[in-house]
Amino acid sequence: MTAPIRVVIAKPGLDGHDRGAKVVARALRDAGVEVVYTGLHQTPRRIVDTAIQEDADGIGLSVLSGAHMTLFAEVLGLLDEADARDITVFGGGIIPEADIPLLREMGVAAVFTPGCPTPDITRWVTDRLAPRPVR
Repeated sequence: MTAPIRVVIAKPGLDGHDRGAKVVARALRDAGVEVVYTGLHQTPRRIVDTAIQEDADGIGLSVLSGAHMTLFAEVLGLLDEADARDITVFGGGIIPEADIPLLREMGVAAVFTPGCPTPDITRWVTDRLAPRPVR
């Protein structure tokens, strides 16, 4: 018996546009993924705490503010501190192509930019975060 994939979708920082995060959350839910959406203006600490408390398999960050390098790094660092790097971090938003390889080197598993079809995101999540045995 396997547990469904569980993902936290989060909007770190101060940007206030969450339509894309909500669209991705809905698409993942429709694909059978359990989704916890944290809402706007979350701190990296709150996002990581939520992911740990919810026993999440992944964290999807949506960043439009241009602070993606700082916010992704802080989430990854907090996961390291909590010995929770088994939680896969992916994300999207307004992220320059030149920054994507740097984010991947930091440990971000995937970056989805505007215009990415939601089936591509759901397929990546369901393939990458395969169901795990029930604990």
